Amino acid sequence: MAGSVHPDCKRLARIGSAVRERLTADPSVQRFPEERAEIYAVEGFLHTDDCARLIGLIEGIARPSGLVDEADWPQYRTSYSSDIDVHDDTVRALDDSIAALTGLRLDCSESLQGQRYRCGEYFHEHYDWFDTSAEYWRRESECGGQRSWTAMVYLNCVEEGGSTDFTRMQISVPPLTGSLLLWNNLCPDGTPNPWTMHAARPVVRGVKYVVTKWFRTRRWC
Repeated sequence: MAGSVHPDCKRLARIGSAVRERLTADPSVQRFPEERAEIYAVEGFLHTDDCARLIGLIEGIARPSGLVDEADWPQYRTSYSSDIDVHDDTVRALDDSIAALTGLRLDCSESLQGQRYRCGEYFHEHYDWFDTSAEYWRRESECGGQRSWTAMVYLNCVEEGGSTDFTRMQISVPPLTGSLLLWNNLCPDGTPNPWTMHAARPVVRGVKYVVTKWFRTRRWC
């Protein structure tokens, strides 16, 4: 577990409870049969035409992906990322759809980010929540605080490889065009959940495109 002090636990627990209740009531949402982490999927969440539009946006500005602790983790992530246009109609519509599904506030979310994985590219196992004992935490605590939920949409199927694996559990999710993968980065009490460690496995054949949105405890800036 990261650090001994976890700010905003009560608020994060309330956020988790509200989203959990909302998703449980939605018949389009499927929860993975795993009690140690809250992981959900929605097939056909995004239309194929919208997926193609987002792939085009990613290709237009893709750059090597970074890490919070870049200097300490060389070659840990070899994908490419894109901070796609937040004013694009397709991007805005997807933001609205994710917010409508989860009930989470868009002003408490990071801008939608696109990622591209070519053959052999990957992102080794990692958490989306922040280590509150790390040096970077002061910066993150001032721009929204801890990450609560992650929403990731697959924009295409991959010929081989490219799965999202939750490495401490036997959950492996293959890319499926338009499908949404959603998980709570925290435990029910609002503390970081170590079971949410996950990895983007190497693409063996083809190219993988996804878009990801991270929600924060408070307003993101």
